[in-house]
Amino acid sequence: MESSTDATMKKVFECKLCRLTAPYSYYGQKPPNTHSIVLLEECYILKDPFTPNKDKFLILGSQCSLCRTLVCVGQDCSLFYSKRFCLPCVYENIEEFPQEICQDLDKRKAQGKSQHRKETESKT
Repeated sequence: MESSTDATMKKVFECKLCRLTAPYSYYGQKPPNTHSIVLLEECYILKDPFTPNKDKFLILGSQCSLCRTLVCVGQDCSLFYSKRFCLPCVYENIEEFPQEICQDLDKRKAQGKSQHRKETESKT
């Protein structure tokens, strides 16, 4: 028989880079209540809390295909290029990625720096 603490325990996803935590309802490539959706990677999935439709879901994250670290899909933590990669592994293996990915990462860095400048200017 299942104890009351087991029944109330929720499965929680945690990004090892940004520490985002969220309960997840499914792990895999074929989310429940979807008819013809098959994801390209094994993902941690949450039923969309903002809609009553059972077939809507949010992808929280996945494992880095190189180091197996759990990472969220946030642009500061990972990218998907045929597989999920954490940004530390991307930078460590940047020569293995196409030029377009390198350019996209450069844009992200520039946007992050300008956002940081705006935040520090508004505090003064």
